Amino acid sequence: MNTKLNTEFDAIVVGSGMTGGMAAKELCERGLKTLVLDRGVAFEHGTSFVTEHKRPFELPRHGRVPKEELNDVYSTQGKVYLFDEATKHLFVKDNEQPYIQEKPYDWIRANQVGGRSLMWARQTYRWGPQDFTANQVDGHGVDWPIRYDDIAPWYDYVEGFVGISGRAEGLRHLPDGQFLPPMEMTAVEKNAKMAIEAAFENRRMTIGRCAVLTQELNGRAPCHYCGECERGCSTRSFFSAVSVSLPAAAATGNMTLRPNSIVESILYDAKTNRASGVRVIDSVTHEVTEYRSKLLFMCASCLGTTQIMLNSKSAEFPEGIANGSGALGHYLGDHHMGIDASGFTDAFDDRYYSGSRPNGIYIPRFRNLDAASRRSDYVRGFAYQGSSWRAGAERGAVQEGIGIDFKNKLRDPGPWEMQLWGYGETLPNYDNHCRLSPTAVDQWGIPQLIVSAGWGDNELAMRKDCAECAQEMMEAAGFRDISVNDNLEDNPQGLAIHEMGTARMGRDPQTSVLNAFNQAHEVPNLFVTDGACMTSTAVQNPSITYMALTARAVDYAVKEMASGNI
Repeated sequence: MNTKLNTEFDAIVVGSGMTGGMAAKELCERGLKTLVLDRGVAFEHGTSFVTEHKRPFELPRHGRVPKEELNDVYSTQGKVYLFDEATKHLFVKDNEQPYIQEKPYDWIRANQVGGRSLMWARQTYRWGPQDFTANQVDGHGVDWPIRYDDIAPWYDYVEGFVGISGRAEGLRHLPDGQFLPPMEMTAVEKNAKMAIEAAFENRRMTIGRCAVLTQELNGRAPCHYCGECERGCSTRSFFSAVSVSLPAAAATGNMTLRPNSIVESILYDAKTNRASGVRVIDSVTHEVTEYRSKLLFMCASCLGTTQIMLNSKSAEFPEGIANGSGALGHYLGDHHMGIDASGFTDAFDDRYYSGSRPNGIYIPRFRNLDAASRRSDYVRGFAYQGSSWRAGAERGAVQEGIGIDFKNKLRDPGPWEMQLWGYGETLPNYDNHCRLSPTAVDQWGIPQLIVSAGWGDNELAMRKDCAECAQEMMEAAGFRDISVNDNLEDNPQGLAIHEMGTARMGRDPQTSVLNAFNQAHEVPNLFVTDGACMTSTAVQNPSITYMALTARAVDYAVKEMASGNI
């Protein structure tokens, strides 16, 4: 046991990514001495951006990862669209941190302070009123204990800090936020928008709502469109915990940040019915330290948090801390994806674009919003993200041709192509779950996580409609050589990297883990604000909702502490 460190704090935050960074900022700014623990390596703004702006010829393998390394070391992480030689250091090595897939499940994990906030796609859409009542309306899952009006002020607050570029559309089911000026659509996207909205009364295309600055905000510079966001952003235009929220927490003087700190379990004091702290294993030395605090925020990602809570057993909680309901580990959800539609157009060969826009377009959900859009074959809905571009010289690798004339043609832009990618909501399902292995442990002696999750009939019916709608919209927009694919087998749960639901919020302690303020029903000083807290998945990218819930929960927790209730 390490007894040399300061081990007493007002608050502990487990995880330093999207929600952990926000929790740290909010707690520190309210004066709490806060310990932030992350199992990953140390990572700092600027100095850790070792591949930022490097060209392929400056990398040892020109950006590629050898097939043997992909298969042996990064068998799961290597499936992510942004994984390459320049980014692989951001991901865990699958062979060193195993988990058990009872059904195919891609658990994408980060390997550093800042977590996955360093490689997210930055799409930030508010949930609408219908998303907080859907479970109650159609009977799937338990009712959310909050409504849109409860979280709306916190969306405002977080958006003002993060910096979201986007366009107001006046849609009730996709509420507008506090937007910076929107990025510009390409000529092809503008034309597609006009054609689709003219052909379909209830469909709308807008520029993506994106956590990348288009104007200066709090000393952060606007984006310069270099296009390699995941390698690091020295200008802080790209929102990440490392570049924005953790520096804000550090500026208070109240944060202690410890990397290489694997939280093995939560300590529980039966006399006070409180979480008294955490037991931590140093990932390098394997030394064990126990840290104590009055308040504990779990922000280790959905599955990471759940693994820790399940492993936190006591006489009072033999199945994991705060798990009297038996819901902990169940109702694991993710967005189903893998539907894409692409097509070409020759109508804008005289048009191009400037730079590499770190954003795309968005077509919000338009099914099951009212009587006119109601479907009889499935509930909930789907949305699309997409983009357009002109192929460059790289197209020569797959085109027929030889000689100087062929090479000269490659100097000119290729044809315009546009693509839509469908994403759909997943219904709460008790059988989609994770649990601890009774026999297999990792190199630190922690039980490995068994994950078992798949898609149901509702998701499959939704996918069919999603593909058909993509086809008809591409046709309405005048594209040629349209191709629509449903790549379900290549997109198991987890690969959307929006996993959520395993410690859900709810009104009834018998069926949920957390209350309306992300507070454990059974352990008053324990809060969970990462994806594990979600009661349903909606269809929108969830990160801005996670952060809004986190800020709201900290506000509540600090007030409860001041009142002596925690």
